[in-house]
Amino acid sequence: MRIGVLGGTFDPPHIGHLVVAQEVWWRLRLDKVIFVPAGEPWHKAGEDVTPAHHREAMVRLAIRDDPRFELSRVDLERPGPTYTVDTLTDLQQAYPPGTEFYFILGTDALAQLPTWRSPDRLIRLARLAVVPRPGSDPVDLDRLETEIPGLKDAIEFVPVPAVGISSSEVARRVAAGEPFRYLVPEPVYRYIEAHRLYLLSAEALRTGDS
Repeated sequence: MRIGVLGGTFDPPHIGHLVVAQEVWWRLRLDKVIFVPAGEPWHKAGEDVTPAHHREAMVRLAIRDDPRFELSRVDLERPGPTYTVDTLTDLQQAYPPGTEFYFILGTDALAQLPTWRSPDRLIRLARLAVVPRPGSDPVDLDRLETEIPGLKDAIEFVPVPAVGISSSEVARRVAAGEPFRYLVPEPVYRYIEAHRLYLLSAEALRTGDS
């Protein structure tokens, strides 16, 4: 099998995530793409992150009608900070030998790969399906190769339609009372509205709370 892995905080999941998953699935002829919500994202330590059960529920709603996509709870079930190398290790153990994994990440994340945990082992566990991130600087592959030998051979660059949406922008718009309906799948929109997600930060600002 050839499986794509799209990890992230998904706070919230938006249509950009679905576009990326679809394009990588199609261009790399994958069998499926697994969405892996982070439990405790290490790169967001100290930041306010929506509770995991809400983020999991939103991802399930976002992908429920597409048989190409699945959700994995491996990062939600593992205690402690979420590291991609652990995600891929767990997934590799859960699938038959010979399964090929393609970890999906943006060019901005690729540039930061040397700061991740065990990047040399990470590229042995999966190939990297790298998608362009609007507004990110060009990646210096030669520099990255010196820091992570073998990286160039592990990369598949995948063109995708430019969708300039981020989870932080969606959350900001919700908090500010700005329209966001068509930036997220309709079931996710209804979930955010029903559970009044992302409004606490706005209420805190109005009352002067931190």
